[in-house]
Amino acid sequence: MTVIENINSFINGIVWGPFMLFVLLGTGIFYTIKLHFFQIRKFPLWWKMTVGSVIKKEKSVGSGKGISSFQAMTAALAGAIGTGNIVGVAGAVALGGAGAIFWMWVAAFFGMATIYAENILGMKFRIRTDSGFAGGPMYYIERGLGFRRLAVVFAVLCALASLGMGNITQSNSASAALRECFGINTAASGAVMAAAAGIIISGGIGRIARLTEKLIPAAGILYLITAIAVIAFHYRMIPAVLIRIITEAFDIRCAAGGFMGYGMARAVKYGISRGVFSNEAGLGSSPIVHSAAEGESYVKQGMWGVFQVFIDTIVLCTIMALCILTSGTDTSSSDGVSISIKSFESVFGSYGRIIIALSIVIFAFATLISWCYYGEKSIEYLFGAKFVPLYRIIYTAAVLCGSILNIRLVWDISDTLNGLMAIPNLIALIFLNRHIDYKEIENHE
Repeated sequence: MTVIENINSFINGIVWGPFMLFVLLGTGIFYTIKLHFFQIRKFPLWWKMTVGSVIKKEKSVGSGKGISSFQAMTAALAGAIGTGNIVGVAGAVALGGAGAIFWMWVAAFFGMATIYAENILGMKFRIRTDSGFAGGPMYYIERGLGFRRLAVVFAVLCALASLGMGNITQSNSASAALRECFGINTAASGAVMAAAAGIIISGGIGRIARLTEKLIPAAGILYLITAIAVIAFHYRMIPAVLIRIITEAFDIRCAAGGFMGYGMARAVKYGISRGVFSNEAGLGSSPIVHSAAEGESYVKQGMWGVFQVFIDTIVLCTIMALCILTSGTDTSSSDGVSISIKSFESVFGSYGRIIIALSIVIFAFATLISWCYYGEKSIEYLFGAKFVPLYRIIYTAAVLCGSILNIRLVWDISDTLNGLMAIPNLIALIFLNRHIDYKEIENHE
């Protein structure tokens, strides 16, 4: 077991190390320049094409086998939100200081361009199957680059990551939260989650999307209301916290016995890595579900990806960070759950624990069911649709296993698998950039 831990630690240090973070950020910078900083310049356009279309209740037009753009976004957002927006943000602040939040913003800003490119490629190279559309990195790597083996590598990594970070770690977090807050036995909560997940995923992407389009907005709004209440209660601290975020982001003071720039280095590392981990821009998971959207333009689906990153990181992660920093919560512990709970308890007392616990459960379950789709599309690509039912059975069983086991190593390995997924995806993004054209955006004005 020690050998496995050492090997994983070595690989993890590479895939989430400075070079890979530079490539992830660099890809976003490249597409930001190529697309003329459209995140800012075309803000009214992508806001109109996403939120505006929902307000106007625009309908998708298609064969009826696909899902709407909004459903695709909520399913992708469900897969991205998870516990990272609560526990991950707290961990970033604890390990990288307040300055990590600035670099999380930077990762999100450039990640908007990355995920736009991912979604465009996913739509352009997707295929139609008996059950609807199938797309994602494995398809644009094979059909765009012609590298079948590299596409297989991505699909294998995605399938494994779906069982790890997408399933076992999420059910473990949810069952632990229910045990700590309500004293519910982990086996009992795991059985209920497994049964619920089995019912939902058996209906395919249609049933998953119908749930996420209702669950994510409702859960997100309730979480936002309580989190904003925490910030409002400590509103006098907001200016000082914002100044602290900026100054610590560029802290070049020496650490005790360390080196110049140590504080800034940690802020950059944890801010960018937790930002990417939260919104998944560049990992290649998001375009798998966005490619299932029926009857929409490529650009519009790309814009829904931009909106996804905006909500996930710029809004939700920032609000969690402000809860922690304005409340003056002690971040000396690396326990993200404990830090998050204490920040909410500063306003809601013992009810703060309940709010965080329920938020973790809802977000974790939403992630769990969305990642099943990522995994089954990978299995379908590798072995054919006939193996999907078997995968769903294994996936459902993994929910129960994750709830009752001590899975620290699974967390670490899953983190590594997530990072490895980015490698073939980034290769495709770099070499297929000719398929991403700014004029397509201009034509939608």
